[in-house]
Amino acid sequence: MTLEILKTKEELRQLIDVYAILGDEKKIAEQMSVFTPDIVYQVYMNDFLAANVSGRDNLEKEFNGHAAQVKTYFTLNGQHNVEIDGDAASGVSFSQIKMIRESEGKDVLTDYSVKYEDKYINESGKWFIKERIGYFVIIESRVLGN
Repeated sequence: MTLEILKTKEELRQLIDVYAILGDEKKIAEQMSVFTPDIVYQVYMNDFLAANVSGRDNLEKEFNGHAAQVKTYFTLNGQHNVEIDGDAASGVSFSQIKMIRESEGKDVLTDYSVKYEDKYINESGKWFIKERIGYFVIIESRVLGN
């Protein structure tokens, strides 16, 4: 493995970590900087297509609407495997996402176990997410003791 490939793998790992950090902090406008303007973003809840958004502007609106309903996000990124082909790459990563929402005056914690399939593109020396498909494989909710 060459030094250039190692450097690229680290840059792509940082890209998905920055995506998670900015999302957890609800810095949605800043989070959009990790995507290409023509981003395609899909979410599957088990086998159901729950979201299918194209374009960074549309995605920002979608994320802002979602973030308005969530009190707290907390994301842990796990494995990240990528295949690099010049200025393009594809990757699979796994995340554990926790969200706290309020329902009937109580905090409800939902745990999501997610597998992401990504396509990346390098433009002018910087990597971006061009396509992201999230497969929410395990979803578990419970009321927190307030």
